[in-house]
Amino acid sequence: MKYCKKCVMPDTRPGITFNSEGVCSGCQSYEKRKNVNWEKRYQELEAICDKYRGMNGNEPDCAVAVSGGKDSHYQVHLMKEVMHMNPILFSVEDNFDMTEAGKHNIKNISEEFGCSIISCKPDIRTQKILMRYMFEKYGKPTWYIDRLIYTYPLLMAIKFNTPLLVYGENVSWEYGGLGRKETYSAREQMDNGVALGVPTEELLSVAGITEKDLYLTKAPDQKDMDKLDPIYISYFMPWNDFVNYEFSKKRGFHDLTHEWQRTHMINPFTQVDSRAYLVQGWMKYPKFGHASSTDYASRMVRYGLISREEAIELVRKYDHNLDSLCVRDFCNFCGYSESEFWEIIDNLYNREIFQKNTLGAWELKTPIGGE
Repeated sequence: MKYCKKCVMPDTRPGITFNSEGVCSGCQSYEKRKNVNWEKRYQELEAICDKYRGMNGNEPDCAVAVSGGKDSHYQVHLMKEVMHMNPILFSVEDNFDMTEAGKHNIKNISEEFGCSIISCKPDIRTQKILMRYMFEKYGKPTWYIDRLIYTYPLLMAIKFNTPLLVYGENVSWEYGGLGRKETYSAREQMDNGVALGVPTEELLSVAGITEKDLYLTKAPDQKDMDKLDPIYISYFMPWNDFVNYEFSKKRGFHDLTHEWQRTHMINPFTQVDSRAYLVQGWMKYPKFGHASSTDYASRMVRYGLISREEAIELVRKYDHNLDSLCVRDFCNFCGYSESEFWEIIDNLYNREIFQKNTLGAWELKTPIGGE
């Protein structure tokens, strides 16, 4: 494994690239912000909003895909209070037990900004079947939920005639990944690594799954997609998770500071909604040798909040250490024993980058800071 010379991102991240100086594409994208005319980009956003504002009379004139998190709070504020749009919010719930912060935040975003939320609570039976299948075969347990997070807002925007569908950051461009392209349009987001579909034929081979169970996972056809104008806010203004966090706290967003200190996360404000869902984000670790702590430590370095040396220490302390409450909630939902869970995880470790130490625990052959 090789690591970015500026941050702590390894070259095993899917879709990441490094330049001749050993700097990752995420850091390169961030550096390019210095050359962006942000005032002009903001005016472009205003022009887009002018095009759609009031298009449906007193009914919603745009939609925002939300989870209730810090970024969602900022996006809704921007569209309703700054751009003076009339947004409707679309969200997908994952059926897991929610944290107290998660319960509060999804209600708060509606009450604080005066917006209706239409939520998709997926078929629990199908979720459990596909979670087990995708976890055991691919190490992607929440694929079904993640797929819906991408398809559901598109399907609903068509039904509500709200072509302007708003997302936060362009993940591939901001952080380096598959389909990396600087663009305001979110039309191609279905092709990124998270949203990519599994062949229908394969899913239908899973016992208990029929085409009727999968209808919400199918993206709109091209004719309907052409009716939409989905956008990334990160194209129009410099996106920063920590700025969004400071803003959202002042508008009622709750983090996990007084509820739960997670052993594999370096901050209390990211993905706070449920415990079981966090297994998905951590699954990058056995497969690619990095997880959420690497992601956020790298961003903190880019933002100038910490040094690379400090980031290395955070990664080494937290990244590997999946929180036990995540495991318990995940196993309770899927019907695994904890020993079954860890046996599956053990089989998913990438032997090219991991080896077992004298204690029988998996460790990176080339850990950050030791390369």
